[in-house]
Amino acid sequence: MGASDFQTIMCALFGPPGGGAGLTGIDVRSQFRPEDRSDEGCVRNFNAAFLITLCGTDHPLHETAIDYLTGKSGGKGASEGRGFYMKAGELIRDEIAESCRDQDFRARLSSLSQRLSRKHPGRGKSIPIAEVWRVFFPEGTAVSGDRVEAVQRLRRRRTVRITRPNSMPLRDPAREVLFTANALLTIPSSGRVDACETLSASLRGSLEAVCGEPQRYWYDHPVPVDVSPAQNEIIHGLKGLQECMAFEITRGTVPPDSRLTCALSVSTTHEGLREAARPYLEETLREAGDLSRLDIYAFTEREALRMVEEIVAPAARHYFGEAPEEALRRAIGVDGEYGRHYSFLKALPAFWQVLVDPGVRGTFKIDLDQVFPQEELVRETGRSAFEHLCTPLWGAEGMDAEDRPVRLGMLAGALVNESDLKHGLFTPDVPYPKEKPRPDHWVFFSTLPQAVSTEAEMMARYGDGGLDGRGRALQRVHVTGGTCGILLESLRRYRPFTPGMIGRAEDQAYLLSVLFSEHGPALRYLHASGLIMRHDKNTLVPRTIRAARAGKEVGDLVRILLFTRYANALPWSLSEIKGELDPFTGCFMSRLPHTVVSLRFALRTAALFEEGEEGEAMEFHRIGVARLGKAMMSSPAGITAFREAWEKERHAWDVFYDVLDRAEKDLEKGDGFAGGLKKKAMALVKDSQVHLRKGE
Repeated sequence: MGASDFQTIMCALFGPPGGGAGLTGIDVRSQFRPEDRSDEGCVRNFNAAFLITLCGTDHPLHETAIDYLTGKSGGKGASEGRGFYMKAGELIRDEIAESCRDQDFRARLSSLSQRLSRKHPGRGKSIPIAEVWRVFFPEGTAVSGDRVEAVQRLRRRRTVRITRPNSMPLRDPAREVLFTANALLTIPSSGRVDACETLSASLRGSLEAVCGEPQRYWYDHPVPVDVSPAQNEIIHGLKGLQECMAFEITRGTVPPDSRLTCALSVSTTHEGLREAARPYLEETLREAGDLSRLDIYAFTEREALRMVEEIVAPAARHYFGEAPEEALRRAIGVDGEYGRHYSFLKALPAFWQVLVDPGVRGTFKIDLDQVFPQEELVRETGRSAFEHLCTPLWGAEGMDAEDRPVRLGMLAGALVNESDLKHGLFTPDVPYPKEKPRPDHWVFFSTLPQAVSTEAEMMARYGDGGLDGRGRALQRVHVTGGTCGILLESLRRYRPFTPGMIGRAEDQAYLLSVLFSEHGPALRYLHASGLIMRHDKNTLVPRTIRAARAGKEVGDLVRILLFTRYANALPWSLSEIKGELDPFTGCFMSRLPHTVVSLRFALRTAALFEEGEEGEAMEFHRIGVARLGKAMMSSPAGITAFREAWEKERHAWDVFYDVLDRAEKDLEKGDGFAGGLKKKAMALVKDSQVHLRKGE
């Protein structure tokens, strides 16, 4: 029965047997034209044939679509597309059959099928999208009613009753906080070194060979080495920190001679760029203007490898008799998926505290397309950026809404889009959606819970309602990659990390590794009310963002597969995890991951063809088949593989922190081996410094 109900729903969404558009607005019959053998035609036909097969044998084109997909007639090209759709169909059938073993899901599927059946008097295009979400996207249904009530309900869930404020909050963030950011570098946008007019001849020479290398890693909007200073995110973010320091000095929150330490991880799309990264940064930043208040350090994959081979692995062998060197190399680094550099940047300050500067007590990460709007912060919140960091709530302990102990050892601020700043700091960067749903939104629409979560968590102001910012505060689940920090006491105690396989939303994956605690309070983010950074990406690099749109959309699809896999690999039940992380972060942990992802992909492709955006449809399809196909082919063994990889990374990070704990104790005793580790660490850091003046 489950299969037939699913097929009835598919017919109603996009393939009514009698023809015409379905609920999604897609008329799949009009897109299936096997006689069109052009490249675009083959892709459109494969996609349409896949959707038709999901409608079952009642659809008049079912057999023709099956023959097309299997290659029995027409459709001779794009064999990788054929394989992808065949695998997707197989995974959907298995997933629906397995899910129907759950009585609640089976009832929801049957109820929706009856509503959409041709024989049911209530069928038609008036059916609310939320009814379809009850099957495919229940997280959306949960927040689709009264907007105000949804926000208030989520705030109640996130409220923490403070039992013990931090007795030793930060006093001098410029001295006590190691600021971090990730610099993403790629080859010249033109692919030609002669476009890099501002770089020295020697650096252009070293880049010549790199342009011919195959690309190894992909990022949303990396900085091409030929980009103009005005559009260079690295310059933009660092100048923002310089201006932040100047403001704090003028305000008197830090001493006049203060300097800010900023550590950059440098992730590169091409391996050869690692060698050019430091000279590129030095040449570029020397022309950037005044950065005199910053001490900048850059860590490429090469420096990360030195950290492992010269310090962590030898120390592990010395202290524990063995070192998982391969696991350490895999975990500690900056190239690869986003999760890898994110964990490195979070862990680096612990290394810094033990072996470089024991005065460092916390770390705060920014994204380089973000800056502190200091004047607006003071005007609207009464505090500057650094004053926000000195709150005794950061590091406080309390009881959550279910009366469970939590430690607010992490901290999260929020963002305001540059174009929205004129409306005030507390303008959500993800507004409540008002536009007509796209076809793929009928099965998954994360923007809705994201908007609710943004308003409920990020925009909450202490002093409103029961959140006084003293006895009651807010914990955060929804965080951004920048504007977040962690106290090193909590970092070293709980040891959170993002798995290196996570390619998007690495910031929200970070908490998952320590979501529940068997010993003492659970680690949580404090909502830093009013600590808001201005997000400049849409004005800084709009062309790059538009060019990367297809890759970003596919990345969100991959995110569903990886987050679902990750949640099922963790030592807690999916229900427990989603109970903490819904509605937004948890919505990517789907009970129908392959069904939702495949439908979203096919409906988005169909919509682009329907809109006449053939070029974008082809690009989206090309990237999607490559990336999603790779992720799907590992199913159903993917959960086991993820669990094994996660456990190896967990062990590697435990070794990393165990080494630091032992070294710290031995340094206090004056131990010679620990002293040698410190000398090597100091040498590594010295070599990592970016020199802003020639001859340094």
